[in-house]
Amino acid sequence: MLKALFRVKPVAPAGHVDAGEPVEGSLDGESGFKRTLTAKHLVMLGVGAVIGAGIFVLTGQAAANHAGPAIMLSFVMAGFACALAGLCYAEFAALMPVSGSAYSYSYATLGEFVAWFIGWCLVLEYLFAASTVAVGWSGYLNSFLGTLGVPIPDALANATFTVANGEFIRSGAILNLPAVFIVAAVSGLCYVGITQSAFVNAIVVAIKVTVILLFVAFGLQYVDPANWQPFIPANEGPGKFGFEGVTRAAAIVFFAYIGFDAVSTAAGEAKNPQRDMPIGILGSLAICTVIYIVVCAVLTGMVPYTQLGTAKPVATALEAYPSLLWLKTLIEIGAIAGLTSVILVMLMAQPRIFYSMAKDGLMPKIFGRVHPKFQTPYVGTIIVGVIAAALAGFLPIGLLGEMVSMGTLLAFATVCAGVLILRYTRPEIPRPFRVPLAIVVCPLGVLACLYLFVQPFMEHWKLFVGWTLLGLVIYFTYGFRNSKLRQPS
Repeated sequence: MLKALFRVKPVAPAGHVDAGEPVEGSLDGESGFKRTLTAKHLVMLGVGAVIGAGIFVLTGQAAANHAGPAIMLSFVMAGFACALAGLCYAEFAALMPVSGSAYSYSYATLGEFVAWFIGWCLVLEYLFAASTVAVGWSGYLNSFLGTLGVPIPDALANATFTVANGEFIRSGAILNLPAVFIVAAVSGLCYVGITQSAFVNAIVVAIKVTVILLFVAFGLQYVDPANWQPFIPANEGPGKFGFEGVTRAAAIVFFAYIGFDAVSTAAGEAKNPQRDMPIGILGSLAICTVIYIVVCAVLTGMVPYTQLGTAKPVATALEAYPSLLWLKTLIEIGAIAGLTSVILVMLMAQPRIFYSMAKDGLMPKIFGRVHPKFQTPYVGTIIVGVIAAALAGFLPIGLLGEMVSMGTLLAFATVCAGVLILRYTRPEIPRPFRVPLAIVVCPLGVLACLYLFVQPFMEHWKLFVGWTLLGLVIYFTYGFRNSKLRQPS
């Protein structure tokens, strides 16, 4: 049984891929998706997924409660871990340009059981992240409508339940209707097709990047270097300021980076994956890291970091300067656009993870169905959309930001280890892109990701273990018995 659990899936070089053609000899054989995405599309998808909740929500809270002005350093630390993982993702994505992301890579290097575990972590990452961001989208929308004098009633703009002392309590609200609406609308877009989704995402990315650049341009005039002192506030307890607080904040803002993983899930739809995937992954990661650091510098320079612990830190900074209130409305519009693109990429990626798992027999076959006209995993898209909408509409998902980060960090660490393992087990496979100094980069990536993983795990280990046990039940009751890898040919 142990041998069966860790049996790896055969890997064959993908070869050259032309637009519109499936990958021959790749991990899943035949993707069934249209190859329509270029490197530009992939970079925009990455930026669309990454630039959103990090800037508009998490930045201020991490600065006010953990890192102070050193939140810039926290983003550098998180970005460094992502860069190491990004190099490894780029090698795998060019080598095996298929849907499935870290799940598919783990299956080829570490075996079925590890692949299932990573796939289950990716479910935690994408499904719950989409729901979490949808709740944030709802808050910004209601704030914007409030400035227009038409706010949504609280009963229809808040979660049905709250959590107190580990118990669910009725909040008095009926449903977070805007959150349900945005998930339903984006799911419909993902149902129609990947090309349409990428086109809309490009427009949304252009809007939010423009708004962010406006904030930086006008906010720079009001930066006071005194607000950056002390750069690292004195430690006030576990995870609260000091260098320990900086690392704690790095684990929190890691949530802001999870979207670049979504680029690799679209490998099965890239026109020239050997060239485009490394550009899409590393390009979007570099752009986003620079944007985050610059915005953090302006935010903490405009107002003392202690004032940024709100759900709308960028808007809070602008409110301190009456001459910039006009920009506050544009920021709200940009936040709505930014969070929309994050939801879009998350809901686009999750059904493709299920698709790959279903093709391997580890999930029910229904998740592997592709629409005959739109050529999208339409059943999985519908199911994921319904679940995400329910989570966003009924439940408060504040603490899931760190839960999502934990699942992502484990996936990243596994990919870093997988590259080195495949170098030794299958050295003969042509690699269109190779991680430089893999003997250094890969272990360093594993250590960096696991170090950040431990930070939130120490506090939320019960929830993460519970999620893992649920996944094990599903695997051993369905996936283990139906795995195609062990079925006689």
